[in-house]
Amino acid sequence: MSVASGGVGDDGLPPLRDVIRHHDLAAKKSLGQNFILDLNLTRRIARLAAPLGDLTVVEVGPGPGGLTRALLMEGAKHVIAVERDRRCLAALKDVAAAYPGRLTVKEGDALATDWQAFIADAETPAAIVANLPYNIATMLLIAWLETEPWPPWWSRMALMFQKEVAERIVAEPGSKAYGRLAVIAQWRTNAHIALVLPPAAFTPPPKVSSAVVVFTPKAQPQPACSAKTLGRVTQAAFGQRRKMLRQSLKSLTPMPELLLREVGIAPELRAEQLTVDDFARLALVIERNGSSGASSGAHKSD
Repeated sequence: MSVASGGVGDDGLPPLRDVIRHHDLAAKKSLGQNFILDLNLTRRIARLAAPLGDLTVVEVGPGPGGLTRALLMEGAKHVIAVERDRRCLAALKDVAAAYPGRLTVKEGDALATDWQAFIADAETPAAIVANLPYNIATMLLIAWLETEPWPPWWSRMALMFQKEVAERIVAEPGSKAYGRLAVIAQWRTNAHIALVLPPAAFTPPPKVSSAVVVFTPKAQPQPACSAKTLGRVTQAAFGQRRKMLRQSLKSLTPMPELLLREVGIAPELRAEQLTVDDFARLALVIERNGSSGASSGAHKSD
């Protein structure tokens, strides 16, 4: 329950406002930090990944530990938190002391983390639950969605994004939000927006609303192309989304029309008109034909 300044919460720890004040943890825009101080709300987010009792939960960017405390209060067997901001380590150490043996805090950069090695010693299946730093959220998501081998090392994810990013993840073909992020997310997982939060839920309040997306991996995504090839196809198609596919796919093959007709897709269509299945079938045919294209390079977020 929320408590007044100077009191304690249900876990015996001080309110987050007091923790932030004591450790001088003003949120840094450069680190994409926006904290949720209401433990009722963080516990609600934690429950979106339930049941937690048999899980090792990976959390990125715990900050002062609001969601961390919620995950532990909701019964997570073990939480492994990755925090880049050294200022937060003392506050997280206090949380670890309140939950002996159940919280491990590792200082480091989430983007440079080898996740499978990171959880190699975990004794239980892993899930990812995080209020992701907004400036790296999409890059982290793509890395987790492109995990190999598949099924992935995580059994489910409950992740906070800016609402606009969340809408792109679940977007349907034909919509302006539909793009590469929607294709890879929906090909490999069942994803849905589970909770929308207004700016006032955060300190400091961001300029936009936020949303929690819950992901459950598909055991065998179909059609069974490779994530790397699917990434190349979607980058080519959505990189020139206003052009017809017979033009936008020339970076993959010198004769896109033959490729498209083999899959049964009209060359006059544009990227946003294709379904997730269409893209995966294209990728599969490219693999079977041994077609080569330019390196995909860095991922864009759309």
